[in-house]
Amino acid sequence: MVSTLIIVIAGIMAFWAIVYVAFGRRENENEEEGIAVDLFVIMWRTKRVLGFIDRLASRGRKFWKVYGDVGIALGFLGMAFVFYALLKTAIATIQTHGKQAGVQLVIPGLTIPLWYGLIGLAVVMVVHELSHGVVARADRLPLKSVGLVLFFVIPGAFVEPDEEELKKAPLRTRLRVYGAGSLANLLVALLALLIMNFALTPLLQPAGIEVAGVISGSPASGVLERGDVIVAINGTAIKTLEDFEKFINTTKPNQTIAITVLRNGEEKTVELKLGAREDNPKKPFIGIYLGQHYRSRIGHENVVFPLFFSFYWIYFLNFGIGLMNLFPLVPLDGGRMLDDVLKEYLPEAIAKPLRYAVIAIGLTLLALNLWPALLNLAR
Repeated sequence: MVSTLIIVIAGIMAFWAIVYVAFGRRENENEEEGIAVDLFVIMWRTKRVLGFIDRLASRGRKFWKVYGDVGIALGFLGMAFVFYALLKTAIATIQTHGKQAGVQLVIPGLTIPLWYGLIGLAVVMVVHELSHGVVARADRLPLKSVGLVLFFVIPGAFVEPDEEELKKAPLRTRLRVYGAGSLANLLVALLALLIMNFALTPLLQPAGIEVAGVISGSPASGVLERGDVIVAINGTAIKTLEDFEKFINTTKPNQTIAITVLRNGEEKTVELKLGAREDNPKKPFIGIYLGQHYRSRIGHENVVFPLFFSFYWIYFLNFGIGLMNLFPLVPLDGGRMLDDVLKEYLPEAIAKPLRYAVIAIGLTLLALNLWPALLNLAR
């Protein structure tokens, strides 16, 4: 059977073949506007939004500068947190030989729901780049264009500052611009979370545990499926994540349990033999990603659930991508922040090898964190 990864790669290559046949390689005569097509890159630039960004920035320059300063502080705190989190997960991945869940790939339609994923990513890109642009203009840095880009399979948006002017700007100004994007993402994540918790969650009631994914080679592989809703284990009703955790804590490795699931609208009971966690052999291991499953208290599920999941993915993607963008690896904003600080305060003889060390460590941590997701996709 052809693996999912091969099918995905074939589809991507077919898409880019069609792009090249239709457009060829196209360069902008005007570098600040229009469409450019290059090797696995499509870029569209425009100046039409620049006036809107100017108006936002001019109405509260002091506010936006304070906002940018908050972004600097949050940026370095977030950088330390992400580095620690990835390091901790990388160690667990090595200890469990890839069975520990790491960083998840964000591919709408494949690893996350298509439409909710596209909505969430659109919000991520718009608020992130708008925040960069407004803070840059608040410090009177010129902008050349705004636009959209597709790099291989990764969509993106950008606000393009005048790089020469940005390089000449004071360090604090540059750090404000770099940190502003992630600050906006985290604020939007907080807002979406508040809306979910106080406006939408009261309309829902727990109705089981949804299997969001299955780790290949785990005890659950071939037994449970993505989309299954666990409603009982050994006859004990499971409605919440707490119910599930409480029951699993009473079990032991090598014990066989009967799991009742809703699959394609039908109730089905399957048997699963628990494994052992490699980092703690006394604890049971199943090998699934979990999410809370809900039902609407007021009916109208065709309205309530799309709203809830739209805000959930807006929250999830803004929080996750906003934090990951602070990882100290160029070209991420966290990498640019650290790079500029090192250049400012350390002699080049020290800053250069230190930057290379950060790059090497960063790439290693990313590879170890992506290992489980890539293995799962390849299988």
